[in-house]
Amino acid sequence: MNKSGEDMTRVSLSRRPRQTDIARFAGVSVSTVSRVLANEPGISSNVRDEVIRIASELGYNIRPVPSAHPQNQRSVALIPVDQATGALGVFYEGILSGLRGAATRSGGTLLPRLVRSSSLKVSELQQTLSETEATGIFLVGIDPPEDLCSYLLESKIPTVWVNGNDPDLQFDCVSPANFYGARLATQHLIDAGHRRILHFTMSHRHTIRERIRGFEAAAMKGGATTRIVQLPSTSSRTSTAACEAMEAILVEDQGFTAAFCMNDMMAVGVMEAVTNHHLSIPQDFAVMGFDDLPCASMTMPRLTTMRVDREAIGQEAYYLMQRRIADAGAEPRKVELAVRLVEGATVQPATKAESAERSV
Repeated sequence: MNKSGEDMTRVSLSRRPRQTDIARFAGVSVSTVSRVLANEPGISSNVRDEVIRIASELGYNIRPVPSAHPQNQRSVALIPVDQATGALGVFYEGILSGLRGAATRSGGTLLPRLVRSSSLKVSELQQTLSETEATGIFLVGIDPPEDLCSYLLESKIPTVWVNGNDPDLQFDCVSPANFYGARLATQHLIDAGHRRILHFTMSHRHTIRERIRGFEAAAMKGGATTRIVQLPSTSSRTSTAACEAMEAILVEDQGFTAAFCMNDMMAVGVMEAVTNHHLSIPQDFAVMGFDDLPCASMTMPRLTTMRVDREAIGQEAYYLMQRRIADAGAEPRKVELAVRLVEGATVQPATKAESAERSV
């Protein structure tokens, strides 16, 4: 803050100071002041110190609150081994990087553990907690079975679902905005003039079902004809499975002109099949991905996709854990982080004439 700003904070106000006064002198938003005074996580130390300093100088009554930054916090992150070691490994590595970074900045310890999520038992979780002496659990990409949820609730162990949604709203959870992201991706294809659109998917996880819902919502609003292409959930070769399915669809020749894929690996497979049939991308067929994984920048042409900030998901999950430990009785929070369109070259805006022709 400049010298004049410092002098201004020392001027006595003719009334009781408000948070708006603190925000004005600190050059931050009122919501930031509110979060600092509530000692919520996610605020840089420099901003926090400045807000507290100005509040004190103005004579604002700062109430003591429980620390939202418990020191030496030990948390365990359970990660599905099949996801971490498969094609989505880079996705979960990004989330883990965000968790680790937030833990380091807060003086905590993060202990990752690979598990078989399909067979995760209460006894296995209890053993992990005993071995790690962890005080909190991150369920990363795991939709826990009912018995495990009941145990976590009854034992009151601080738990955050990461890249997952709790449909019963009993746990803190953070995920990308899957529904809205898929709706935007599909709308991007519709805006480009496409009216016969495929959607490639394979998982029955709640987060992926949200992408299907977003696809269907945009297609219904845009009057598009659609087809859901459900790939085998047991397939470990996502790209190959998508390629084979797309090959069969092209042979059927049903007039589809675009595909929205639930992730970039599927999109790569779809692009391979389209190219094998001597069709041009995006002139003859458009492809839209999701996640913006490294493979998206390796395709030719560059894949158009939706970017998921994986590190931000991990960071937000850690802040939710800090809040939960500081206030065990707080209402659960469901956080969705926005996803952004990455303009590649696999979707080409249609001319007005082409758009009109496709809508017939």
